[in-house]
Amino acid sequence: MELTIVNNNIDNQVISEQEVTISKGSFIEANTEQVTLDHLKKECIIPVYSDNESSISHAQFIDATNEVAQANFSGTKILQPNIRISHVIKGRVPSAIGKAVKELRPEEKTIYYQRCAFMFELPSLTENVNNNRLSLTIGGVRALNQENLYSKRNLEKFKVFIGFKNLICTNLCISTDGLNADIRVSSVTELKDKINELIQQFDKERFLGNMERMSKFHLDELQFAHTIGKMRMYTHLNKEEKVGKLALGLNDNQIGTVVKNYYEDENFNRNEDGSINLWHLYNNFTEANKSSYIDSNLERNANAFEFVSGLANSMQNQTENWFLN
Repeated sequence: MELTIVNNNIDNQVISEQEVTISKGSFIEANTEQVTLDHLKKECIIPVYSDNESSISHAQFIDATNEVAQANFSGTKILQPNIRISHVIKGRVPSAIGKAVKELRPEEKTIYYQRCAFMFELPSLTENVNNNRLSLTIGGVRALNQENLYSKRNLEKFKVFIGFKNLICTNLCISTDGLNADIRVSSVTELKDKINELIQQFDKERFLGNMERMSKFHLDELQFAHTIGKMRMYTHLNKEEKVGKLALGLNDNQIGTVVKNYYEDENFNRNEDGSINLWHLYNNFTEANKSSYIDSNLERNANAFEFVSGLANSMQNQTENWFLN
């Protein structure tokens, strides 16, 4: 793999939470740092394929999403992107071969990030769901570990979402209808078309209605314990045994976080009688999902919505559900 070098200075590339003047809070936490769009544009190299064709950069992806969002929500304020990166790939220019690390000058260092997640928040487009304020968000994920940079350039993979951010806890609320996790394009123009298609087909009212419905159903303490037990069992079932059951994306450690939040979360813990409504359970799921790596975060987030919605469907229609029975 070759690399296209741009003007680079990696000093102070990571910014602290105190410096953020965009969307408040971390929508993802696992192994990530927050950076600026300017840093991605000016201080990072652009990976290329074996035929020296340039990949679509993280910055181009973010700019394309912003352009489409601006076109779809004309006149609406869109905050600067909240960008999280992980898995830094460091290098050096050829003239610095053999130099000790401490002797490297900033312009001799190269850097790019294997994985990048970002979101744009539209603060004026808010909804009230179960006494929580939710703000419309649009964003995406690029995971270069899912590309073969050692081959000739082919279609490149991107993930884009539209959903809501819970302003109480900064958890993202995403449904499968608001997520396209398998966009494959060969140009920025095609990427914009796919982003626009997702935004246009997003059924906001249906999504909000399904989230509102969650608060109407409760698990008592015994039912919660039973469901958690079945969730832990599910992660160890073979493929055949999982057929016909609700899919579950959380891993065992994250299920443990859900239990911890059931007791300790400031906003979404249990009631005095030990019961918990499905809206609180859903937010405990999305809070636990913040520990997912960038390349699996969006899928697990959407899965949390589908899983809890599936519990609600079973309780509403009084149908059999392996996790409840």
